[in-house]
Amino acid sequence: MEIVFNCPHCEQELSVDAEGAGEEIRCPTCGESITIPEKSTKPVPEVPIGTPGSGPVNAIASSAAAKMELRLKVPVRTTPAAPLIEKPKVPLDVVAKGGDKRIRVHTIRRAQCHESGHDKFDEKVTAYLNEIGETNLLGIHPISYEIFDVGTQKVMVDYGVIIVYRG
Repeated sequence: MEIVFNCPHCEQELSVDAEGAGEEIRCPTCGESITIPEKSTKPVPEVPIGTPGSGPVNAIASSAAAKMELRLKVPVRTTPAAPLIEKPKVPLDVVAKGGDKRIRVHTIRRAQCHESGHDKFDEKVTAYLNEIGETNLLGIHPISYEIFDVGTQKVMVDYGVIIVYRG
């Protein structure tokens, strides 16, 4: 037989074996000292195993842990919650040097720089380099690549540059 009662401090429902009546225990929820009462303060309906309508016995559902009702308070917020994991702040000396920017890559191909039959490759590269600024420039790398021209049915060789910058 079990004794079912509420903790007088936190109102947590507890269930203990009847042999523990009169003993002093600590509440598993609030940690306060409690004396187990002599009899249940709440009725525990017991259905004998094997009686019609009792259904299958679920050991987990009939355990003391399943009978324990936790009363948790859900925090109510009027403002957005703070992120759980915040990004570390960038050191001030790194910010002063411009190191807080990410490294990026931009590719300019000569074939994409034709306008009205004129080759504008140099102008496009110069304009892009002026846009990112000399202090953010990490490197310029020439590239050579092959492309299949559908109109002439030939493989054409072309060139371009890869610009690595911080921005």
